[in-house]
Amino acid sequence: MRENDMLEKEEIFSKVLRAGRRTYFFDVRATKADDYYITITESKKFTEEDGSFHFKKHKIYLYKEDFSAFGEILDEMTSYVLNHKGEEVISERHQRDFKKEYGSEKLEVQRTSFTDIDFDDI
Repeated sequence: MRENDMLEKEEIFSKVLRAGRRTYFFDVRATKADDYYITITESKKFTEEDGSFHFKKHKIYLYKEDFSAFGEILDEMTSYVLNHKGEEVISERHQRDFKKEYGSEKLEVQRTSFTDIDFDDI
């Protein structure tokens, strides 16, 4: 019963962000001294050729004494990226463009790969 009490104590507050193959878990947990800290876990799904899958997880522990500096740097970094590259996700645009180019190349190959024969030639 003591382990269950400890687990309940650790799970103070949680949020989940699903982002494609990645899922981010934000959890407020309690230390043994009953102080709070945050864990941020990235879980990424990998699919094998046989259809099976596994998850790789990475975890960050963030303690109260680091909240202010962490938040400032995170704000600065996200602002920098958005100010220099905007909010559009370039890799998604690239995927769309790449698929379109591939589709048009495929059509061109099909058009140039047949022989033009007149009925009179037969």
